[in-house]
Amino acid sequence: MTLPPEPLIEQRADPWILAHDGHYYFIASVPDYDRLEIRRAGSVAGLATAPAATVWRKPDAGPLRELIWAPELHRVGGIWVIYFAAAPSREIVDGLFQHRMYAITCAADDPLAGAWSEPRRMETPLDSFCLDATTFQLRGRDYYVWAQKDPAIPGNSNLYIAELAGPDRLAGPPTRLSVPEHDWEKRGFLVNEGPAVLQRHGRLFLTYSASATDENYCVGLLWADADSDPLDAASWSKSPTPVLDSDPEHDIFGPGHNGFVVSQDGTDLLVYHARTYTDILGDPLWDPNRHTYVKPIRWDEHGFPDFGRAGEDTLPPARQRP
Repeated sequence: MTLPPEPLIEQRADPWILAHDGHYYFIASVPDYDRLEIRRAGSVAGLATAPAATVWRKPDAGPLRELIWAPELHRVGGIWVIYFAAAPSREIVDGLFQHRMYAITCAADDPLAGAWSEPRRMETPLDSFCLDATTFQLRGRDYYVWAQKDPAIPGNSNLYIAELAGPDRLAGPPTRLSVPEHDWEKRGFLVNEGPAVLQRHGRLFLTYSASATDENYCVGLLWADADSDPLDAASWSKSPTPVLDSDPEHDIFGPGHNGFVVSQDGTDLLVYHARTYTDILGDPLWDPNRHTYVKPIRWDEHGFPDFGRAGEDTLPPARQRP
Protein backbone atom coordinates (compact mmCIF):
# COMPACT_ATOMS: atom_id res chain seq x y z
CA MET A 1 0.00 0.00 0.00
CA THR A 2 1.31 3.44 -0.95
CA LEU A 3 1.02 5.99 1.84
CA PRO A 4 0.22 9.63 1.06
CA PRO A 5 3.24 11.91 1.23
CA GLU A 6 3.73 13.95 4.37
CA PRO A 7 2.60 17.58 4.06
CA LEU A 8 4.82 20.45 5.10
CA ILE A 9 1.96 22.06 7.07
CA GLU A 10 -1.41 20.49 7.79
CA GLN A 11 -4.73 22.28 7.31
CA ARG A 12 -3.38 25.27 5.46
CA ALA A 13 -4.94 25.91 2.07
CA ASP A 14 -3.92 28.47 -0.56
CA PRO A 15 -0.29 28.44 0.66
CA TRP A 16 2.22 31.14 -0.19
CA ILE A 17 5.93 31.27 0.74
CA LEU A 18 8.03 34.40 0.24
CA ALA A 19 11.81 34.47 0.55
CA HIS A 20 13.22 37.81 1.73
CA ASP A 21 16.52 38.83 3.35
CA GLY A 22 17.51 35.33 4.40
CA HIS A 23 14.12 34.39 5.82
CA TYR A 24 11.13 32.44 4.54
CA TYR A 25 7.65 33.77 5.25
CA PHE A 26 4.51 31.64 5.08
CA ILE A 27 0.89 32.75 4.82
CA ALA A 28 -2.25 30.78 3.90
CA SER A 29 -5.98 30.47 4.48
CA VAL A 30 -6.71 29.21 7.99
CA PRO A 31 -9.62 26.77 8.51
CA ASP A 32 -11.65 29.34 10.44
CA TYR A 33 -11.28 31.89 7.60
CA ASP A 34 -11.11 34.62 10.24
CA ARG A 35 -7.56 36.05 10.33
CA LEU A 36 -4.25 36.67 8.62
CA GLU A 37 -1.23 35.02 10.21
CA ILE A 38 2.43 34.88 9.16
CA ARG A 39 5.14 32.39 9.99
CA ARG A 40 8.86 33.05 9.57
CA ALA A 41 11.80 30.65 9.52
CA GLY A 42 15.34 30.36 8.25
CA SER A 43 14.40 27.54 5.89
CA VAL A 44 11.35 26.19 4.10
CA ALA A 45 11.41 23.14 6.36
CA GLY A 46 11.48 25.35 9.44
CA LEU A 47 8.11 26.85 8.56
CA ALA A 48 6.47 23.61 9.68
CA THR A 49 7.16 24.36 13.34
CA ALA A 50 7.52 28.14 13.27
CA PRO A 51 5.05 30.05 15.47
CA ALA A 52 2.31 31.99 13.71
CA ALA A 53 1.86 35.71 14.36
CA THR A 54 -1.65 37.03 13.75
CA VAL A 55 -1.34 40.40 12.04
CA TRP A 56 -5.03 41.08 11.30
CA ARG A 57 -8.44 39.72 12.33
CA LYS A 58 -11.75 40.16 10.57
CA PRO A 59 -14.14 42.70 12.08
CA ASP A 60 -17.53 41.80 13.52
CA ALA A 61 -19.40 43.85 10.93
CA GLY A 62 -18.96 45.38 7.52
CA PRO A 63 -17.80 44.19 4.10
CA LEU A 64 -14.87 42.16 5.50
CA ARG A 65 -16.65 40.27 8.25
CA GLU A 66 -16.59 36.79 6.66
CA LEU A 67 -14.52 34.24 4.74
CA ILE A 68 -11.00 35.63 4.71
CA TRP A 69 -9.48 33.72 1.80
CA ALA A 70 -6.21 33.19 -0.02
CA PRO A 71 -3.81 35.79 1.45
CA GLU A 72 -0.45 36.44 -0.18
CA LEU A 73 2.48 38.35 1.31
CA HIS A 74 4.55 40.48 -1.07
CA ARG A 75 7.02 43.35 -1.22
CA VAL A 76 5.84 46.19 -3.47
CA GLY A 77 7.59 49.54 -3.59
CA GLY A 78 9.79 48.57 -0.64
CA ILE A 79 6.93 47.87 1.77
CA TRP A 80 5.09 44.77 2.85
CA VAL A 81 1.63 44.11 1.47
CA ILE A 82 -0.86 41.32 2.06
CA TYR A 83 -3.53 40.78 -0.57
CA PHE A 84 -6.60 38.81 0.48
CA ALA A 85 -10.29 38.37 -0.28
CA ALA A 86 -13.17 38.94 2.13
CA ALA A 87 -16.96 38.88 2.02
CA PRO A 88 -19.71 40.73 3.91
CA SER A 89 -21.53 37.44 4.66
CA ARG A 90 -21.56 33.75 3.80
CA GLU A 91 -24.54 34.26 1.54
CA ILE A 92 -24.31 32.93 -1.99
CA VAL A 93 -25.90 35.25 -4.56
CA ASP A 94 -26.46 34.13 -8.13
CA GLY A 95 -24.33 31.08 -7.49
CA LEU A 96 -21.33 32.93 -6.05
CA PHE A 97 -19.95 34.20 -2.78
CA GLN A 98 -19.60 37.98 -2.49
CA HIS A 99 -15.85 38.37 -2.10
CA ARG A 100 -13.90 41.46 -3.02
CA MET A 101 -10.11 41.95 -2.88
CA TYR A 102 -8.30 44.00 -0.23
CA ALA A 103 -4.77 44.98 0.70
CA ILE A 104 -3.07 45.87 3.97
CA THR A 105 0.43 47.35 4.11
CA CYS A 106 3.27 47.56 6.61
CA ALA A 107 6.28 49.89 6.35
CA ALA A 108 8.20 48.30 9.24
CA ASP A 109 11.19 46.04 8.69
CA ASP A 110 9.52 43.21 10.61
CA PRO A 111 6.08 42.29 9.22
CA LEU A 112 5.32 40.06 12.20
CA ALA A 113 5.74 42.87 14.74
CA GLY A 114 5.13 46.03 12.71
CA ALA A 115 1.87 47.96 12.43
CA TRP A 116 -0.40 47.09 9.51
CA SER A 117 -2.72 49.55 7.81
CA GLU A 118 -6.47 49.28 7.69
CA PRO A 119 -7.62 47.27 4.66
CA ARG A 120 -8.07 49.11 1.42
CA ARG A 121 -10.20 47.65 -1.32
CA MET A 122 -8.46 46.88 -4.59
CA GLU A 123 -10.71 48.63 -7.08
CA THR A 124 -11.18 47.12 -10.53
CA PRO A 125 -13.55 48.14 -13.34
CA LEU A 126 -15.91 45.26 -12.51
CA ASP A 127 -17.74 45.28 -9.18
CA SER A 128 -18.09 41.52 -8.92
CA PHE A 129 -16.83 38.41 -7.16
CA CYS A 130 -13.01 38.48 -7.17
CA LEU A 131 -10.13 36.92 -5.25
CA ASP A 132 -6.66 35.35 -5.40
CA ALA A 133 -4.44 38.34 -6.13
CA THR A 134 -0.72 38.00 -6.74
CA THR A 135 2.05 40.28 -8.01
CA PHE A 136 5.28 40.10 -9.95
CA GLN A 137 7.83 42.61 -11.19
CA LEU A 138 9.10 42.86 -14.76
CA ARG A 139 11.55 45.45 -16.07
CA GLY A 140 11.03 47.65 -13.01
CA ARG A 141 7.22 47.60 -13.15
CA ASP A 142 4.89 45.86 -10.74
CA TYR A 143 1.97 43.84 -12.06
CA TYR A 144 -1.15 42.54 -10.33
CA VAL A 145 -2.89 39.33 -11.41
CA TRP A 146 -6.20 38.07 -10.03
CA ALA A 147 -9.40 36.09 -10.65
CA GLN A 148 -12.78 37.76 -11.18
CA LYS A 149 -16.28 37.09 -12.41
CA ASP A 150 -17.43 38.91 -15.54
CA PRO A 151 -21.25 38.83 -15.66
CA ALA A 152 -21.05 38.70 -19.46
CA ILE A 153 -18.96 35.49 -19.45
CA PRO A 154 -20.28 32.11 -18.26
CA GLY A 155 -18.57 30.67 -15.23
CA ASN A 156 -17.20 31.71 -11.86
CA SER A 157 -13.94 33.48 -12.64
CA ASN A 158 -11.42 34.47 -15.29
CA LEU A 159 -7.83 35.68 -14.97
CA TYR A 160 -6.89 39.36 -15.32
CA ILE A 161 -3.70 41.41 -15.19
CA ALA A 162 -3.01 45.13 -14.67
CA GLU A 163 -0.04 47.29 -13.82
CA LEU A 164 0.17 48.60 -10.26
CA ALA A 165 0.50 52.31 -9.47
CA GLY A 166 1.25 51.40 -5.85
CA PRO A 167 0.78 48.39 -3.61
CA ASP A 168 -2.97 48.98 -3.23
CA ARG A 169 -4.13 50.55 -6.50
CA LEU A 170 -4.06 49.78 -10.19
CA ALA A 171 -2.32 52.02 -12.71
CA GLY A 172 -4.65 51.34 -15.62
CA PRO A 173 -7.26 49.08 -17.15
CA PRO A 174 -6.89 45.30 -16.86
CA THR A 175 -6.36 42.73 -19.57
CA ARG A 176 -8.24 39.43 -19.52
CA LEU A 177 -5.72 36.59 -19.88
CA SER A 178 -7.73 33.40 -19.61
CA VAL A 179 -11.26 32.03 -19.31
CA PRO A 180 -12.29 28.42 -18.56
CA GLU A 181 -12.53 26.75 -21.95
CA HIS A 182 -11.16 23.21 -21.71
CA ASP A 183 -13.11 20.35 -20.12
CA TRP A 184 -10.59 20.10 -17.26
CA GLU A 185 -11.22 23.79 -16.42
CA LYS A 186 -14.97 23.25 -16.17
CA ARG A 187 -15.43 20.20 -13.95
CA GLY A 188 -17.99 21.10 -11.30
CA PHE A 189 -17.51 24.83 -11.86
CA LEU A 190 -16.03 26.96 -14.63
CA VAL A 191 -13.01 28.35 -12.81
CA ASN A 192 -9.66 29.99 -13.49
CA GLU A 193 -8.19 31.24 -10.20
CA GLY A 194 -5.14 31.20 -7.92
CA PRO A 195 -2.53 32.66 -10.32
CA ALA A 196 1.20 32.60 -9.55
CA VAL A 197 4.12 33.79 -11.68
CA LEU A 198 7.61 32.37 -12.10
CA GLN A 199 10.24 33.97 -14.36
CA ARG A 200 12.78 31.57 -15.83
CA HIS A 201 14.65 30.90 -19.08
CA GLY A 202 13.47 34.08 -20.79
CA ARG A 203 9.81 33.41 -20.12
CA LEU A 204 7.01 34.30 -17.73
CA PHE A 205 5.22 31.19 -16.48
CA LEU A 206 1.80 31.82 -14.96
CA THR A 207 0.15 28.88 -13.24
CA TYR A 208 -3.48 28.91 -12.17
CA SER A 209 -6.07 26.55 -10.72
CA ALA A 210 -9.17 25.26 -12.47
CA SER A 211 -12.47 23.48 -11.77
CA ALA A 212 -14.17 22.73 -8.44
CA THR A 213 -12.12 22.62 -5.22
CA ASP A 214 -12.59 18.85 -4.73
CA GLU A 215 -10.60 16.13 -6.51
CA ASN A 216 -11.28 17.92 -9.81
CA TYR A 217 -9.06 20.85 -8.86
CA CYS A 218 -5.92 21.04 -10.99
CA VAL A 219 -3.21 23.39 -12.24
CA GLY A 220 -3.02 24.98 -15.68
CA LEU A 221 -0.25 27.01 -17.30
CA LEU A 222 0.10 30.19 -19.34
CA TRP A 223 3.41 31.49 -20.63
CA ALA A 224 4.83 34.54 -22.40
CA ASP A 225 8.26 35.74 -23.51
CA ALA A 226 9.89 37.84 -20.80
CA ASP A 227 10.56 40.63 -23.29
CA SER A 228 6.91 40.81 -24.41
CA ASP A 229 4.20 43.11 -23.06
CA PRO A 230 2.42 41.15 -20.30
CA LEU A 231 -0.62 43.43 -20.68
CA ASP A 232 -1.13 42.24 -24.26
CA ALA A 233 -3.25 39.08 -24.19
CA ALA A 234 -1.64 38.02 -27.47
CA SER A 235 1.70 37.66 -25.63
CA TRP A 236 0.38 34.65 -23.74
CA SER A 237 -0.01 31.01 -24.74
CA LYS A 238 -2.05 28.43 -22.84
CA SER A 239 -1.42 24.75 -22.22
CA PRO A 240 -4.28 22.60 -23.57
CA THR A 241 -3.80 20.13 -20.70
CA PRO A 242 -3.29 20.54 -16.94
CA VAL A 243 0.29 20.51 -15.65
CA LEU A 244 -0.63 19.09 -12.22
CA ASP A 245 -3.73 17.13 -11.24
CA SER A 246 -4.94 14.46 -8.81
CA ASP A 247 -2.63 11.52 -8.17
CA PRO A 248 -4.83 8.65 -6.92
CA GLU A 249 -1.90 6.23 -6.70
CA HIS A 250 -0.39 8.38 -3.95
CA ASP A 251 -3.74 9.53 -2.47
CA ILE A 252 -3.21 13.17 -3.38
CA PHE A 253 -6.35 14.86 -4.66
CA GLY A 254 -7.18 18.32 -5.95
CA PRO A 255 -3.68 19.85 -6.03
CA GLY A 256 -3.76 23.55 -6.72
CA HIS A 257 -3.60 27.16 -5.61
CA ASN A 258 0.15 27.00 -5.90
CA GLY A 259 3.02 29.40 -5.42
CA PHE A 260 6.76 29.31 -6.06
CA VAL A 261 9.85 29.79 -3.91
CA VAL A 262 13.57 29.09 -4.22
CA SER A 263 15.24 26.96 -1.55
CA GLN A 264 18.49 27.93 0.10
CA ASP A 265 20.39 25.63 -2.25
CA GLY A 266 18.86 27.34 -5.30
CA THR A 267 16.22 24.73 -6.16
CA ASP A 268 12.94 26.02 -7.60
CA LEU A 269 10.10 24.73 -5.46
CA LEU A 270 6.38 24.38 -6.12
CA VAL A 271 4.15 25.13 -3.11
CA TYR A 272 0.55 23.87 -3.32
CA HIS A 273 -2.32 22.43 -1.35
CA ALA A 274 -4.08 19.08 -1.72
CA ARG A 275 -6.22 16.57 0.16
CA THR A 276 -5.57 12.90 0.86
CA TYR A 277 -9.15 11.70 0.28
CA THR A 278 -12.17 12.35 -1.92
CA ASP A 279 -15.04 11.53 0.45
CA ILE A 280 -15.94 15.06 1.51
CA LEU A 281 -19.09 15.80 3.47
CA GLY A 282 -20.88 18.88 2.16
CA ASP A 283 -19.16 21.77 0.41
CA PRO A 284 -15.41 21.13 -0.03
CA LEU A 285 -14.71 24.69 1.12
CA TRP A 286 -15.71 23.75 4.67
CA ASP A 287 -13.46 20.70 4.79
CA PRO A 288 -10.30 21.82 6.66
CA ASN A 289 -7.96 19.14 5.34
CA ARG A 290 -6.32 20.87 2.45
CA HIS A 291 -2.67 20.59 3.43
CA THR A 292 0.42 22.48 2.24
CA TYR A 293 2.88 20.47 0.16
CA VAL A 294 6.22 21.42 -1.39
CA LYS A 295 8.05 19.69 -4.25
CA PRO A 296 11.00 20.51 -6.50
CA ILE A 297 10.42 21.67 -10.06
CA ARG A 298 12.26 20.01 -12.89
CA TRP A 299 12.99 21.83 -16.13
CA ASP A 300 12.75 20.18 -19.54
CA GLU A 301 15.08 20.67 -22.47
CA HIS A 302 12.91 23.51 -23.78
CA GLY A 303 13.10 25.47 -20.52
CA PHE A 304 9.55 24.65 -19.41
CA PRO A 305 8.65 23.53 -15.88
CA ASP A 306 7.90 19.87 -15.24
CA PHE A 307 5.90 19.53 -12.03
CA GLY A 308 5.70 15.73 -12.17
CA ARG A 309 2.96 13.95 -10.26
CA ALA A 310 1.33 15.62 -7.29
CA GLY A 311 2.22 12.84 -4.84
CA GLU A 312 5.80 12.24 -5.94
CA ASP A 313 8.99 13.96 -4.78
CA THR A 314 7.21 15.99 -2.12
CA LEU A 315 9.50 17.31 0.58
CA PRO A 316 8.34 16.54 4.12
CA PRO A 317 9.88 18.64 6.87
CA ALA A 318 12.21 15.90 8.09
CA ARG A 319 13.85 15.54 4.70
CA GLN A 320 14.02 19.12 3.55
CA ARG A 321 17.39 20.76 3.33
CA PRO A 322 18.04 23.60 5.78
